[in-house]
Amino acid sequence: MESSESEPIFDSLNLNPQLFINAALNIVDELIQSAFDHLHQEASTQLKVDGSDRAEDLTKGLDYIRNTIQSSLDKRLTMWEKYCFLRLFVVPEGFSLPKDDEASVGDIMDVDVPDLDSQLVSLRTKLTLAEQETGQLKREIQAFERESAINNHQATAISELTKLSDQISENDAFQELQKLAAELSMKVEKLKTEREDETQSARFQQLHLWNEDLLKIIGGNGKYTLQVSSMYA
Repeated sequence: MESSESEPIFDSLNLNPQLFINAALNIVDELIQSAFDHLHQEASTQLKVDGSDRAEDLTKGLDYIRNTIQSSLDKRLTMWEKYCFLRLFVVPEGFSLPKDDEASVGDIMDVDVPDLDSQLVSLRTKLTLAEQETGQLKREIQAFERESAINNHQATAISELTKLSDQISENDAFQELQKLAAELSMKVEKLKTEREDETQSARFQQLHLWNEDLLKIIGGNGKYTLQVSSMYA
């Protein structure tokens, strides 16, 4: 609906879009004026130009900066004002005010409008919960990473211990074999000695029997027996 067609409807609702836009533009002008007044005061204090020829130069310089900013800002605000009239303060096509017997202006104003404050609070609550969940998730990830690092360290330690245990077992087995070999060697030497002793004993015993037989043959000649014993010794 054209702007001229929308104005009667806004007037009937005691709404004036132009007053709203003018109030917004006035607020912007006041903010700029306040900002440059503060800037001029601070610059004069810092540069110590009060009462000197440089004070006029400072004023000219700040005015030039302000005019440059104001010119650019005015162009943007003009575009914003046109946008408001073309997009925001336009009554939809086919809209018409109800008659007095159908509805009053108060009824129109009672139309449910989303509570922006409630929505904002809800969004802030959701954002807080999301941040808390994100923090919790980060802590869980860090705990998992620490646990994983510990498990890897334990696995490495267990592997090293297993290798060391295998090496120790191999060394123990080798030492055990050496011990058994030494014991076996001792037993073989002992058995060999015992066999030699037995052989020597059997030899002496046989020689003794031969001596007795010779004595019987000779007839008990002790001298001859001694010589025969010495010969076979």
